[in-house]
Amino acid sequence: MKFIFFAIILFLSHTLLAQTIPTKGFRYGRTTGKLPALGYGMGADRLGGAKMGYIDTNVLLKVIDSSNDLYTVQLSKFHTAFLEKTYLKADTASPLKKPFYLTGSFLAKGDSAFDYLNINFEEKLPYKTWMEINPSRIVVDIYGVQSNTNWVTQLSSLKAIKNIYYQQVEDDIVRITIELNHQQHWGYNLSYKNKTLVVKVKRQPAILDIRKMVIAIDAGHGGTNTGAGGVLLKAVEKEQTLLFAKALEQSLMKIGVKNIIMTRNTDTSIENKDRIIFLQEKNPDLLISLHLNSSTKADIKGVSTYYKHIGFRPLSQQILKRMLELKLEEFGNIGHFNFALNAPTDFPNCLVEIAFLSNEADEKRIVNPVFKKEVASKIQLGIKDWLKSLSPNFNPSAQGKKLK
Repeated sequence: MKFIFFAIILFLSHTLLAQTIPTKGFRYGRTTGKLPALGYGMGADRLGGAKMGYIDTNVLLKVIDSSNDLYTVQLSKFHTAFLEKTYLKADTASPLKKPFYLTGSFLAKGDSAFDYLNINFEEKLPYKTWMEINPSRIVVDIYGVQSNTNWVTQLSSLKAIKNIYYQQVEDDIVRITIELNHQQHWGYNLSYKNKTLVVKVKRQPAILDIRKMVIAIDAGHGGTNTGAGGVLLKAVEKEQTLLFAKALEQSLMKIGVKNIIMTRNTDTSIENKDRIIFLQEKNPDLLISLHLNSSTKADIKGVSTYYKHIGFRPLSQQILKRMLELKLEEFGNIGHFNFALNAPTDFPNCLVEIAFLSNEADEKRIVNPVFKKEVASKIQLGIKDWLKSLSPNFNPSAQGKKLK
């Protein structure tokens, strides 16, 4: 009787697995589409579930389960992640998969603009990356590998990278640490060239002068994506953010900033992923994304700034500090934020939620042209303060006395 019961349970479990993985025998896939991202779990909010980060296309993944719109993928023996089904294609052409792969040699070198770390593998394998501060470091976990690296070559052409080392932190995970020469993270990205993982690291600009910066401005929403709406004056977020963006552009131009990138100049529909890809191609020194907040509670009001990666927090802090000079309520400085334009590691970025359209007092200020100029001025000063804080001679205790 026990054997029959066990057989029934086994049959039902196999039947369920066959139902959850739609293609019979489909066990491996490769990432595809625009900016595929691995997720930590199945949870979600209005911006989607918490994400480990973007990953390159054509990366090999092992599918072990399926539910709703997500695949569960096995990264290593003890680690899984989640990927939206639209970003995975079946892999049937590759030879027999190995239980783990080996790392090869490392080579780090620089050219006239960037530093590069090239890491050789036998296959395009999944990874996770994050920033650390004090000291500033880039950390990369590679899944499904065992170390066979005995050469870590660093050439004298490196300028942003200080040290590179690795550890086998689990049986099938290698952790690579890249120490940086500057306290501020200026951005980096990861991509595969053939089966070599390339970490491309941005250098700190030679001159920390706002007039020498390439500054990107993103007017939130647009076109069919109207965003939030006002309660009293019926202001529309997509229209107001474009006006704020143009005010910031004018403010920067007035002080001599010549290189300004606008994600949109008109009321047009642009997907956030298309904005990211556009910005990655343009390679700005920093990005400011402008939005207006909303709440179901009419008394909630004020300004807030957002970041995802800890290395980019200082820019958001300095901008918030300046925005509070406008006598706005403080809604906060918010990290690990799951907004698409905070997600790239390519350049420092800050999302500014200027005020609440759902609050009558805030909405009245939002539609005021004078307020738009004041906001532009404060964001500009916040960027200047951030750049000044990166100077070797910066004295934090004296900053408040010198603000103008």
